[in-house]
Amino acid sequence: MTLLSVCSDGTQIIDRNNYLSRNTAFYLLASITISFLAGSVAPTPLYALYQAQWGFSPTTVTIIFAIYAVSVLTALLFVGRLSDHLGRRPVLMAATAAQTATMVIFATASGVGDLVLARIIQGLATGAAMGAIGAGMIDLNKDRGATANAVAPTFGTATGGMLSGLLVHYLPAPTHLVYAVLGVIFVLQGIGVALMTDTIAPARGALASLKPQLSLPVATRAPLLLALPVLVAAWALGGFYAALGPMLVRGILGVDSALLGGLALFVLAASAGLAVLALQDREPRAMMTFGASMLAAGVGVTVWSLPHHAIAIFFAGTCIAGVGFGTGFQGAIRSVVRFTAPHERAGVLSIVFIVCYLSMGLPAIAAGVAVARHGNIIGTAEVFGVVVMALALVAVVAAGLMPLLIQSRLNQTQGTTT
Repeated sequence: MTLLSVCSDGTQIIDRNNYLSRNTAFYLLASITISFLAGSVAPTPLYALYQAQWGFSPTTVTIIFAIYAVSVLTALLFVGRLSDHLGRRPVLMAATAAQTATMVIFATASGVGDLVLARIIQGLATGAAMGAIGAGMIDLNKDRGATANAVAPTFGTATGGMLSGLLVHYLPAPTHLVYAVLGVIFVLQGIGVALMTDTIAPARGALASLKPQLSLPVATRAPLLLALPVLVAAWALGGFYAALGPMLVRGILGVDSALLGGLALFVLAASAGLAVLALQDREPRAMMTFGASMLAAGVGVTVWSLPHHAIAIFFAGTCIAGVGFGTGFQGAIRSVVRFTAPHERAGVLSIVFIVCYLSMGLPAIAAGVAVARHGNIIGTAEVFGVVVMALALVAVVAAGLMPLLIQSRLNQTQGTTT
């Protein structure tokens, strides 16, 4: 028997079964974001081992990383809006199955080609799922969903980097164990998705939604435009840490440690998630302003630490930058999604994530090429940091302009209606 209920914000909820409560379903969706993002950074501490086994360059590392970002973008473009039409469950069941297969490919990889294949499938699965997960959480609880959309990715990144670093450093089978653990998690989450109630009624237009479309609802255009600088700055920094963080730590310390390499990404992402939880009640524009300011300050501290080989100050700056990452990203998400209708949410969030993954992938490739060409990871990080600081300062100005532009858009809308 299928029952249809309507939430206070107009979201239609299909009750196919009652195996999972809405609260349990919310946490399940958040856990999928965490595990997907953990899986995406799990190879980061392993790149040094892969390089030693297969003899590839830093450029290859960043290309492998960027292939993942390109695959995510491809999925976001073609299937990012699909869950607005089919429902969240079918998309998420397919994505968790694909992630499980990806872990098998990683665990049995015997060369760069296997890593590339795994990253392609992983990116496609993640891109297909991100909009559906984010929209599903907002369907279930609009306020908590917006917060979870900012917190869960950062905790996932932190968990993946640290889990992989610990397993590589302390346990046997470093290139197998982390993928086995994640594979089991994906199987369990897939079972959970099969038991949960869908959060939206199916709608016509599923095939039409596969056509790439980057148009935004009018109400979200000004907020997203103003959020762009902080999104680009934050995710470019995250991409640099994910792709080249272990190499940077080795350059500072002169020590080849998978644990320390994973720790840098963990500090950045964990501080981001904790900051969002601590400051989630702040108004979105204030969050963006605070986040961009902290991002600029933290990167400044980190850049100063590099030529001085001050590892403690490096991690302190990384922590401050992580606070800026999390709060700036949450402020941007909340500034945009509050203007979306239920059947627009996955599409709008997909466009936001397209911006994020472009920002994460392209600068990381440029940094990898620079390191391969000049062999100077610290100098490259300094230049990269200066660019991120400049973007963060632009974001501070943009956040200050947000009320004016949104009011202008509202006035235009009212004038057209009149």
